[in-house]
Amino acid sequence: MKLSDVEKQALSDAIDKMNEGLDAFIGLYNESEEDKQLIVYDDDVTEIIQKAINRYGEDKIAKKINSIIREVLSLLASDEVDEGV
Repeated sequence: MKLSDVEKQALSDAIDKMNEGLDAFIGLYNESEEDKQLIVYDDDVTEIIQKAINRYGEDKIAKKINSIIREVLSLLASDEVDEGV
């Protein structure tokens, strides 16, 4: 294939940009972590949560669930202190 100097430069610039993009993707891949689900809900609980999200919105339900879990786990933490753990 014959190219003029201008075409060669444009092709070279395009290759450089592709390499930069590929480097960015490689960086993101190398920094990525596996997304592990902390809690596996029973099917009926998942259905209840989905109904609540549909009715009240994801943000409101997420806040409620987080506050409930925070409260339960704070009780567990105070039990461990009482037991000397």
